[in-house]
Amino acid sequence: MKYKIFTYGCQMNIHDSEVIAGVLEKAGYEPSETLKDADVVVLNTCCIRENAERKVYGRIAQLKYFKQRNPNFTIAISGCMVQQPHVVEYISKKLPYVDILFSIKNVNKLPELIEECRRIDSITAALAGNSDLAENLEVKHTSSIKAWVPITYGCNNYCTYCVVPYVRGREVSRLPEDILREVKTLADEGFMEINLLGQNVNSYGKNLDKPFDFPELLRRINEIEGIERIRFITSHPKDLSDELVLAMKECEKVCEHIHLPVQSGSSRILKKMNRHYSREHYIELVNKLKDAIPNISITTDIIVGFPGETEEDFLDTLDLVKTIEFDSAFTFIYSKRIGTPAAQMEDQIDDEIKKERLKRLMELQDSITKRKNNELVGTVQEVLVEGESKNDAQKLSGRTRTNKLVNFVGPKELIGHLADVKITESHTWCLIGEAVN
Repeated sequence: MKYKIFTYGCQMNIHDSEVIAGVLEKAGYEPSETLKDADVVVLNTCCIRENAERKVYGRIAQLKYFKQRNPNFTIAISGCMVQQPHVVEYISKKLPYVDILFSIKNVNKLPELIEECRRIDSITAALAGNSDLAENLEVKHTSSIKAWVPITYGCNNYCTYCVVPYVRGREVSRLPEDILREVKTLADEGFMEINLLGQNVNSYGKNLDKPFDFPELLRRINEIEGIERIRFITSHPKDLSDELVLAMKECEKVCEHIHLPVQSGSSRILKKMNRHYSREHYIELVNKLKDAIPNISITTDIIVGFPGETEEDFLDTLDLVKTIEFDSAFTFIYSKRIGTPAAQMEDQIDDEIKKERLKRLMELQDSITKRKNNELVGTVQEVLVEGESKNDAQKLSGRTRTNKLVNFVGPKELIGHLADVKITESHTWCLIGEAVN
């Protein structure tokens, strides 16, 4: 029996798919390179934005063809989409060739769900479950060099545009001893970089019985031998403490990069978004980070066209981008999400206005990214070499400590090692270089 997984959405979904693969392989399944050879297909879905949902429904429509040719072909859907009642109802009524809907919290039951759906001709649903994933599940890592390590599940922030708290549940922190044990095991297996995951890693530990916060977790992981680099995502500005800034400065394995979503440069819009910080507070946080870690790379998320956003609000966002000078930004047009407060707001923005604003924002950010990358030409950067470049097998690829993608000429023996690379050329989304010595 062979399986194939399609993953949509964030880094947490990427890790969840690694768990799904691990559970299936422990049950005797093998990965399939193609749909044609697969017996089971799992869609691990995202519903954060409308475009992500459209991609999922497009893939489901494609799978109908395989189901018609092979009645034993099994289609399973997990992830955030199936945690929404209206999606479950739609799939149940309109897409009868879908076999299984399951919560990632029930991933350990997937092999038996597959067997069950082959005995009965109806959708098998396993959507209820505990608040987090079980510990000690098999994980099939997509890389042998760097690994994802969840430290929290769910979210307590309830930003007015976001469905995460409704589909992922309330925030729950993993026990520090479980996290440290997992990282130690990864180090023993040869992993060099770990990326700590959570919807808001900065609030780690708030629901634990004994005091243990995120800065302390970073310091403890920093002591584990074998791990060369520590990254984390995502940080909420409202919980970025002075202690965290100090830990980032003092822990030599913590990379000089932070992803700090701002979402808007207008304090008025930030209040409507329920973000719990102002424009001024965000700038203050960035200044603290830059003072403590002068070469830090700061990336962000920005939404344009949030309900009620005026041209003045948008100009505040452009001004913030000019002030901060982000290394890069993920920019999005606001889209309604069923069940969120923002979807019910009356002052929705016209699509053409949103598209025009997004264009202006991207042009500004691209110009800043290009200039900052160009400043690195001629410098030597430490790169963790991850493998061959996706677009050119004659080159190697990896990332700097500041999370810049570098494609460079060098011997294949460097894969899996840290290498000094001289930057010879810059582009908006990557750097070009050559290995030194």
